[in-house]
Amino acid sequence: MIVHLLKPEFEELIKEKDWVALKDILNDVPAVDVAELLEELDADIAIVIFRLLKKRKAADVFTYLSSGKGMELLNMFTAQQLSEVMSNLEPDERVSLVEELPGHLTQRVMNSLNVEDRKQSQKLLGYPEESVGRLMTPRYVKVKKDWTVQRAMEHIREYGHSVETVNVIYVVDADEHLIDDLRLNQLILADPGAPISSLMDESFEALSAFDDQEDGVKMLSKYDRVAMPVVDSDGILVGIVTVDDIIDVAEEETTEDMQLMAGMSALDDYYSETTIFQMVKKRVGWLIMLFMGQMLTVTAMASYEDALAAAAMLSFFIPMIISSGGNSGSQAATLIIRAISTDDIKLNDWWMVLKRELFSGLLLGSFLGVMGSIVIATWMVLRGEVFSIGLVLQALTVGTSLVGVVVFGNLSGSMLPFVMSHFGLDPAVTSAPFVATLVDVTGIIIYFSVALLLLQGVVL
Repeated sequence: MIVHLLKPEFEELIKEKDWVALKDILNDVPAVDVAELLEELDADIAIVIFRLLKKRKAADVFTYLSSGKGMELLNMFTAQQLSEVMSNLEPDERVSLVEELPGHLTQRVMNSLNVEDRKQSQKLLGYPEESVGRLMTPRYVKVKKDWTVQRAMEHIREYGHSVETVNVIYVVDADEHLIDDLRLNQLILADPGAPISSLMDESFEALSAFDDQEDGVKMLSKYDRVAMPVVDSDGILVGIVTVDDIIDVAEEETTEDMQLMAGMSALDDYYSETTIFQMVKKRVGWLIMLFMGQMLTVTAMASYEDALAAAAMLSFFIPMIISSGGNSGSQAATLIIRAISTDDIKLNDWWMVLKRELFSGLLLGSFLGVMGSIVIATWMVLRGEVFSIGLVLQALTVGTSLVGVVVFGNLSGSMLPFVMSHFGLDPAVTSAPFVATLVDVTGIIIYFSVALLLLQGVVL
């Protein structure tokens, strides 16, 4: 909103090349809004604007730029400017940037760092991809339990300006093992002469540097923390993960799940930065797979060719039958995938879920079945069909099939995520398109099996 209000003024100052006035305004505008402005400018103008920013502000702005615009500016940075921007980034932000860069830019960025920052970045890059170790920052405040509160506060004042947050203070032993974490307000309200140990309860939660980043999202959400300590396999404190980093991960994971649930591979970048060729590549494989799956539907229908020839009326209701099953299956799959991802249910809860979805499927199917039978019978009469036992049985065929297909849709939609999770796969890939394809095939079989059972000797 701020950008849209100030944009005319920015454009006028850029046109007049009034860099002094522009510099004063830019440094009063939030970093995220400056980044939004740079996104809309040509690279040659954007780089000039970027150079007007103070060093710390420039680094903050850079973290909000899209990967495409960021790489565009990186290619135009002087060695000095690159070094200034990289040195002012948080360690986890540098690692996130390096992960996305092509080889030649990665080398240039690493070479621009001082020895300490380079070692720090290489250490973080040594952790597995998508791990908490890649996400953490080694900048935090730690104290010893035998210190007084006054000494701890003096330590915080001396080193707190260079860390990411001082909301939480970490207590370590002589070997750097994490033994507790304390809120800053605990220290502020405590007697200055009291030892840190008097504030401790030695109860804390920590992440492993090798945990998946999704575990970090869940832990910070579960314990409602702004930061959480990260330890290595020996319990030594190696860093912290903050809520702003976790929000980014949560957004990425949600986006990935939504794309998988649409029946496509997750994009590697934002939609606007993905080329048409890359988009097609991510989607075509899944479409081919789903298309081949639908061939099973054709095969199933072909096996009931005689029944269709004898009662062409049956074909009218096929879309309604299979779409009802697909819809119920998609609902169930979405509910269960989300419940699994939020730890609302565990893998060993499958039996409970099976019973719930069987019962809810019967209720939903019965409701649709009764309504469907009445609607179909009425529709057939209005079309001029003579009210007869054959008409009633055809309406019952549709209604009974709806019950069976909806129940099957519920069961398949709810159980497939458990099966995928059991084999270590993302349950999101068992989403709407796959469930719908499976229910299409099974729905045809259920529908014509019921028709053969009820209509044999009457219509067929």
